[in-house]
Amino acid sequence: MFWRGIPEEEKIKKVKNLGFPAFEFWGWKNKDIEKIKKAKEENGLTLATFCFEPNGVLTTDEVKIEEIIKGAIETAKIAKILDCKKLILTTGNIVYGESNEVTRRRIIKKLKEIVKIAEEEDLILLLEPLNPIVNHKGYFLAKTIEAIDILEEINSQNLKILYDIYHQQVTEGNIISTIQKYIDYIGHFHTAGVPGRHELIGGELDYRRIFEIIDKTGYNGFIGLEFSPTKTDDEALKETLNLTRF
Repeated sequence: MFWRGIPEEEKIKKVKNLGFPAFEFWGWKNKDIEKIKKAKEENGLTLATFCFEPNGVLTTDEVKIEEIIKGAIETAKIAKILDCKKLILTTGNIVYGESNEVTRRRIIKKLKEIVKIAEEEDLILLLEPLNPIVNHKGYFLAKTIEAIDILEEINSQNLKILYDIYHQQVTEGNIISTIQKYIDYIGHFHTAGVPGRHELIGGELDYRRIFEIIDKTGYNGFIGLEFSPTKTDDEALKETLNLTRF
């Protein structure tokens, strides 16, 4: 969501120059993977995560399981090239005229196949609840406990939750208590200010305190920044990095 319109390899250099240890992106099919790999290695950065492709298709029958499996195999190859251990999964939208339980069974069926590949390739899949109130109307998986219910049924250490603090504040709130209670299920975090999905400072969330709480849980992964700045990208990112110094 930063420095839109410039090549990925230039973005990676900017990440390094600002003092961040890692970067992430959404889909990989529209990117030059070799250039990203080279820039990543030259700048000594970690790729925290990127999106599984095809993404957002777990709820629908239109994308068959064979295509999902093919996508998982292809995405795992890209993850290996880029030395990335975590992949983001979204469910897709509710299926109108169908009960939620029928849709959920389809998600479980597809996830079981994807998880098999993740286990073989030593990858962590990050299942992401999103808010259907502001940004993703009609999205199937909205609440943390619903994601945990799926994780418990799949029962694999290779499937975790991507806990997006912005989305979950919009959907259900109770951020700090939820993080403390369910940290063992969480494999990655995303952040943005509420309301507006802008900078982390100035909204209704105390991110400095939230970061302190995450640190105290023993979580040792990355926290991704997924917001749209109202100031320059560099200014917003410098400001955000300062929130982690406590």
